[in-house]
Amino acid sequence: MKATIMYGAGDVRVETVADPVIQQPTDAIVRTVRTCVCGSDLHPYHSMPTREHGQSMGHELLGVVEETGSAVTTVKKGDLVIAPFAWADNTCAICQDGFQTACPHGGFYATPQTAGLQAELARIPLADGSLVEVPGVTEKDEAVLPSLLTLSDVYLTGYHAAHMARIRPGQTVTVVGDGAVGLSAVLAAKQLGAEQIILMGRHTDRTDLGVEWGATDVVAERGEEGIQKVLDLTGGFGSHIVLEAVGLMPAYEQSYRVARTGGVISRVGVPQYEKAGVGFGSLFGRNLTLTGGPAPVRAYIEQTIPLVLDGTIEPGKVFDRTYTLDDVPTAYAEMDARSTLKALVSA
Repeated sequence: MKATIMYGAGDVRVETVADPVIQQPTDAIVRTVRTCVCGSDLHPYHSMPTREHGQSMGHELLGVVEETGSAVTTVKKGDLVIAPFAWADNTCAICQDGFQTACPHGGFYATPQTAGLQAELARIPLADGSLVEVPGVTEKDEAVLPSLLTLSDVYLTGYHAAHMARIRPGQTVTVVGDGAVGLSAVLAAKQLGAEQIILMGRHTDRTDLGVEWGATDVVAERGEEGIQKVLDLTGGFGSHIVLEAVGLMPAYEQSYRVARTGGVISRVGVPQYEKAGVGFGSLFGRNLTLTGGPAPVRAYIEQTIPLVLDGTIEPGKVFDRTYTLDDVPTAYAEMDARSTLKALVSA
């Protein structure tokens, strides 16, 4: 089969590798219908040291079950399924608390142990807990496939930021970042009843979608100028909620600078730093709450599928360009150049 392999920063190739096989009775093999490139894939694209043996890539998948292990009971051959970006048993105490990304029996794709999902076929461990069937939909229902794919990561990562912030109707929310996750956070904040949604981003082709999805204000300025603009828009008090969807230190610093006293900062941008200010001048002095983390999208998929199927939300609009699997290296390059917001890959 064809699969995406990264050999170092900027070096992405599509190669022919062995088809995956059932390794455990709880595994399933899924044929890819749609996958995509994630903004977090660009972190190793910038920084991965050169390797003789590359790393398979990808963690978002909508596909059709081709084979199941003897212990799998919840999905069967022919089912259209969503694979969350982390696999989990969905039965342990941590999963039942709604944090499947921390399942002690689970793990992540695109690791030495579990191959990535930017490929024609994928082995899904713990298939009963990890895969979610989409009832009544097949791969021929092409119009809805992009939005269903967003439930494997991007939309529900934005939703997780909003959920963890406990947005209440009438609140002011600032979203830091106009990437696909940031725009998804705008959509989720609107769904949860935010009254004023300030989107901090400077790419009009992206912020226009943010406005369509509910942003009431767009702040294109950065640094001190951008912070002051948010304060001006909030009567000098700042935002009740800040959703940080970037993961870089300037975005974190910007977040606590625009937060209202007593407010909440919810981070879902994968942090590209280890130390962050939490002292008097950043969080402590103004009673700010810091929350967020890897989104347990498995906890939200089943409640969100009906909203996609009935047209209440259309998060698939974050995909602005479609590529074949052979063109995935180009998709990485164009996302990195910001000429593509989020690359949809049709296998």
